[in-house]
Amino acid sequence: MALDNSNVSSLSRRAMKAEILDAETERQLAYAWRDHRDEQALHRLINAYMRLAISMASKFKRYGAPTNDLIQEAGLGLMKAADKFDPDRGVRFSTYAVWWIKASIQDYVMRNWSLVRTGSTSSQKSLFFNMRRVQAHFEREALARGETLERDKLHELIAEEIGVPLGDVQMMDGRLSGSDYSLNATQSTDEEGREWIELIEDEGSQVDLIVEDKHDTNQLRGWLKDALFALNDRERMIVRERMLVDSPRTLESLGQELNLSKERIRQLEAAAYGKMRKYLEKNSNELHHFL
Repeated sequence: MALDNSNVSSLSRRAMKAEILDAETERQLAYAWRDHRDEQALHRLINAYMRLAISMASKFKRYGAPTNDLIQEAGLGLMKAADKFDPDRGVRFSTYAVWWIKASIQDYVMRNWSLVRTGSTSSQKSLFFNMRRVQAHFEREALARGETLERDKLHELIAEEIGVPLGDVQMMDGRLSGSDYSLNATQSTDEEGREWIELIEDEGSQVDLIVEDKHDTNQLRGWLKDALFALNDRERMIVRERMLVDSPRTLESLGQELNLSKERIRQLEAAAYGKMRKYLEKNSNELHHFL
């Protein structure tokens, strides 16, 4: 259930009053949850480190997400950390939990930054949360030298500093430079102005092309039907069974039915196609358009 502002304040107060676990107590609680699925031990472990989750959530408020949502995501990350924590590794739970809390919050921020997916790879995530900071650093240095960095050069410096592909930097700069706009918004303040969606090209087939294609297909079918009647019964049967059915028959099966060799069936088929082509060439000046 979503937290309202009063619940956030109450949760924060309870977190600040929660016990501080020493290393041994923390380890025993982790064992109890891992080995015996002791929910009371889990609850105690989560409560003890909820202050850590809240503190980390507060660092992401600048991205415009509601504080209560950030805290909920931080809590989810904390629970994931508790579920995967291995006390045998000799690491404090707080150290291990930081990564899971941060990852959960970052995923939430990126999912809700824009309707268009901002990024999914590790390099894109690194750019999303570090690009503006690194960019400001290089711009300050250039300003101190009395220089102005061109956009392309700035992108190259950022890519090298963060260790990501240049293309990812260019893409992320575009994503972070503007916000989402409705396609139904008008292009001017005039209520009669066109909506932006009207400028999107329809990738579907155009009506005139559909009609033209249907006309050509029907005409071709008619020519083929006439050409079939130029064949004798045996040739027509071979062409139909080899080309005009859903499951074409083999030369061998037709040979067995007609008491002919497979090679003879192949010869008859080739001769039938030759007759059909001659008929079509004789009766249609537009044949070259289709064949």
